[in-house]
Amino acid sequence: MFPADLILAVEELSADLLSAKASLVTAESCTGGLIAGAMTDRAGSSVVFERGFVTYSNEAKVTLLGVPETDIITHGAVSEQVARAMATGALRASHATHAVAVTGVAGPGGGTDKKPVGLVHIAAASADTIIHAEQRYGDQSRSAIRLATVRDALALVSQLLAKRFRPYPRP
Repeated sequence: MFPADLILAVEELSADLLSAKASLVTAESCTGGLIAGAMTDRAGSSVVFERGFVTYSNEAKVTLLGVPETDIITHGAVSEQVARAMATGALRASHATHAVAVTGVAGPGGGTDKKPVGLVHIAAASADTIIHAEQRYGDQSRSAIRLATVRDALALVSQLLAKRFRPYPRP
């Protein structure tokens, strides 16, 4: 179902989570549950995957994750502030030790000059740390943007687990 490189990334992250005695919760908007789907595509995933939230609407972000409505009004649903709030909200609403959240414009429509198709904000959080990456994938297909977001979300969680916060590569 998922490309081979994504399956490998999930296996590596799952091994890292298991080694750290950690677990993951996802909060997804533009990926619609693909990160959770990738994480649970392998047998035994319940050891490291706690739960996932698909919060596609603004109302879901507010009611399920506690994203401040003022953040959405002020910065927009596709913003660093909302991605960070989604990640911390997912941690609060779960028993996981680590969270990853994504919000973006997967296209083909919906983009603006300030927030074009392909803009995605990713945040990864633990109890004491939160990191963020902004990705601009460009005007690719919806599927390509969503799969690239899954890859980069898994990579950001790996960075958080390893406590290596290096500048995130930009396309």
